[in-house]
Amino acid sequence: MEGINRMEHLKNYINGSWVESSSTEYADVLNPANQECIAKVPIGLQTAEDVRKATKAAQEAYLEWKEIPVMRRVQCLYHLKQLLESHKEELAITITNECGKTKDESLGELQRAIENVEVACGAPMLMSGDIIEDIATGIDEMMIRQPLGVTACITPFNFPSMIVFWFLPYAIATGNACIVKPSEKTPKTMGLLFKLIDQLDIPKGLINLVHGAKESVDALIQDPYVKAVSFVGSTSVARYIYAECGRHGKRVQAQGGAKNPIIILPDAELDLTAKIVADSVYGCAGQRCLAASVVIRVGDEKNSIKDSLYESVKQRTVGYGLNEGVSMGPVISPESKDRITSLIEVGKREGASILLDGRTHKVPNYEYGNFLGPTILENVPIDQTLIKTEIFGPVMSMISMKTIEEAIGFVNSGAYGNMACLFTSSGAHARLFRKEAQAGNIGINIGVAAPMAQFPFSGWKESFFGDLHGQGKHAIEFFTQTKVVIERWPNHWSRKF
Repeated sequence: MEGINRMEHLKNYINGSWVESSSTEYADVLNPANQECIAKVPIGLQTAEDVRKATKAAQEAYLEWKEIPVMRRVQCLYHLKQLLESHKEELAITITNECGKTKDESLGELQRAIENVEVACGAPMLMSGDIIEDIATGIDEMMIRQPLGVTACITPFNFPSMIVFWFLPYAIATGNACIVKPSEKTPKTMGLLFKLIDQLDIPKGLINLVHGAKESVDALIQDPYVKAVSFVGSTSVARYIYAECGRHGKRVQAQGGAKNPIIILPDAELDLTAKIVADSVYGCAGQRCLAASVVIRVGDEKNSIKDSLYESVKQRTVGYGLNEGVSMGPVISPESKDRITSLIEVGKREGASILLDGRTHKVPNYEYGNFLGPTILENVPIDQTLIKTEIFGPVMSMISMKTIEEAIGFVNSGAYGNMACLFTSSGAHARLFRKEAQAGNIGINIGVAAPMAQFPFSGWKESFFGDLHGQGKHAIEFFTQTKVVIERWPNHWSRKF
């Protein structure tokens, strides 16, 4: 597969062809490890014209695609799975260079993408309807699923390959067209993915790629051809997209931010728990919506939990994600680094103690990178800024409580509800937590409760706006509309020919 040349002005993929953007305004795509410019991506007002071209092509392709039997539609997904597997290495390197995560993290992201393609291949069964004969005398009733039309997917910077596959394969398998708008911070990965999509036997215009920023998003929301929008990003943007889609009559699923708590009970297996929790907090440099952010130590009067966490965290190696032995890469941008460091200072000012300070961490030969070391704040006031703010960086806020009931009450008081986890050896405490914790993804002795592709990526409260989530059966339901058919065929209407 021919890659995208370095420093190239990235193109859109519309109606089966690579085309220049209508915009003359471009932004730099920077490697967060060294600030090297690796591409230029179109942004600005004129990208709305690119969206209009893409939606027109998608609508025409949809009218053809929806008539294709579902067993034939999923054949392109089998092919896509093979292509993804055979190009994992190249894709992983690209993800690391534009996103900053380690190569192992990039490969893990790609594996989750492939699993969603596999699940979507089950659409012939997943989108089946229902029928009851003789719902009344001589009357049959059935419910069938039909596609929506043109759908749009707006993806974040932190998982430039995985997130699109929460949505795209399900949209295509169920008979829709799809337009993808990647983050302008990490658009190269999507360009490589579309080099693979270009090899699929599908109608031209069925899957399109348009670059841009807010102007492209607004154009997608406002376009009359677009019937559904899928989004993952911050809560503020998710709320905006949810409201705007409602105003324009779109179906919408909008995944927002998080402030994920982890409760550790005294009966947890400390060494293993400390390692798992550290991976949860600092994996992907804390830039994921399922990163643990607040660690609640219950009954830790002897500081055993605290000490185990500290020892595990300080062993992490920060550096360029393609180098051997690196366990944490940089954050996405200098602005993000500045925001995180300022929030650490806010926490200190509000009364927290800095147990481990990563603000001045330096990586040899990568002096211009957006690197931060792992940071631990302890005794963070629970009624102040830091405990309520999504940091989205490698920072652990540690607090102490006396009972699991108190800890669950704290969990449920938060504005977000993406994930909550408990570490314990008590089945009774695990059952209580599973039942009472107000979050969409629950982990028991699991640090990152990321649902497998067969299950929806759930989210509650301000972590999700909508009704149906990405992945699995929820995705099938989101990308189809139900039609109920009631039929009567009286016997005396029959004729012999």
